Amino acid sequence: MPSDLVIVYHRQPYEEVEENGKIVFKENKSPNGIVPTLKGFFSRVDKGAWVAWKLAEDPSNPDFERVVEIDDSYGKYAVSRLPLTEAQVKSFYHVTSKEAFWPILHSFKEKYDYDPVDWPTFREVNWAFAEAAAAEAAENAVVWVHDYNLWLVPGYLRKMRPDLRISFFHHTPFPSADMFNVLPWRREIIESLLSCDVVGFHIPRYAANFVGVAESLFDIETGPREPVNPDFISEGVALSERKTAQYVVWKDRKVQITASPVGVDVDYIESKAQTDETIEKAKQIREELGDVRMILSVGRTDYTKGGADQLLSFERVLDDNPDLRGKLRLMHVSVSANRNMTVYEGIQNEIEQTVGRINGLYGTFDWTPVTLMSRAIPFDELVAYYRAADVAWITPLADGMNLVAKEFAACRGDNDGVLVLSEFAGAAVEINSAILANPFSHKSMDRALVQALNMEPEEREHRMRSMRETIRKYDIRHWAEDQMAGFAGDDGRL
Repeated sequence: MPSDLVIVYHRQPYEEVEENGKIVFKENKSPNGIVPTLKGFFSRVDKGAWVAWKLAEDPSNPDFERVVEIDDSYGKYAVSRLPLTEAQVKSFYHVTSKEAFWPILHSFKEKYDYDPVDWPTFREVNWAFAEAAAAEAAENAVVWVHDYNLWLVPGYLRKMRPDLRISFFHHTPFPSADMFNVLPWRREIIESLLSCDVVGFHIPRYAANFVGVAESLFDIETGPREPVNPDFISEGVALSERKTAQYVVWKDRKVQITASPVGVDVDYIESKAQTDETIEKAKQIREELGDVRMILSVGRTDYTKGGADQLLSFERVLDDNPDLRGKLRLMHVSVSANRNMTVYEGIQNEIEQTVGRINGLYGTFDWTPVTLMSRAIPFDELVAYYRAADVAWITPLADGMNLVAKEFAACRGDNDGVLVLSEFAGAAVEINSAILANPFSHKSMDRALVQALNMEPEEREHRMRSMRETIRKYDIRHWAEDQMAGFAGDDGRL
């Protein structure tokens, strides 16, 4: 049966687990995150489908299950799986997406590497995704494509199936024309995105940048620039944008341009933070710390996250404020990426060496300034650290949104704790009650951390209440409804 909604995303919407020598599909353990949210859309249609890739030694193997039927709490839906070889995955994802696209999207031109890109393979993989989506989609169905590694899918789809309604959501930052146009394939990419009916971004700045890039490359008609939602204008925040175009017209196609920040499942996170197990674990963490205050930093090992820069700031704060020595502990969670990828080479080593130097310079027999964790912390455990932390220190150099900041606030039903947030994270546009820091300024970074540590309880409570109101207003359900409105028909249905 053809599908009314086809979601195209590189990840499969379940966990594959081996039981008794057989592979079984298990529903995602946590309902928090983007994959469960996307699956929630299947309840709105008679039939849904998901397109993803799966590693395969031999894509031509007739025993490979290309389509599997899933029946879980989100309903019944098909998953069309594209068999990709290890070489294809490395070329399409690890090299082209991560070494060429990723640095440009985050405005790190110096990290950009064009030479190893195999553009024909990127086209080939995107074409396979488009073919699978076209095969699954019913007439006039909605096909919702996600993220930059599938940039070419909308263009291919439009040629195969002009009847489809195509939406694309960009989960990363989108840079200005001066940066984006470094890519040699810029026209092909933007032409594909202009084949959509809707192109969505987290915040108005990214939407405005996309329009600017499109105007630089094509003779498009741009709709009037309208004032953005006042909730997304924060004075003094680097990523604030006051007016954006709501649509562009190209080749007689009106393309809606939307800005809607992805949120978190506040109810779910609050429920996890309030369990007896979480409360007991947070209490144990506090008891182990004693009078030492905990600063929590959570991120991936990636140059965009500014992990080493943050550690240098902590070192300067300890150096400039001797009275803080012995009274703070930085829990620095930097989940190690694939060290075999050139783009991440050396980053983890730099972080480890900096932590070692700080602990060597300032540590004592009974006090370790920095605890470095390079493994992924299970969410059930992480919420206890969120509850126990005095300060959450989230200062990426560039970030499309940053859901860690929102998770921290969702856990703080006690209305305590302070969030220090980079103004170059998309979340800063919404969460203006955080202490905002410029990670490119030593003075700003150091001052923000000291301000957080010195904040009075009344101000902490006021800021956290405001923050929690914001993340509840713009939670994951709000994002889902906003996306639905973007590509729904006149009757409000897909």
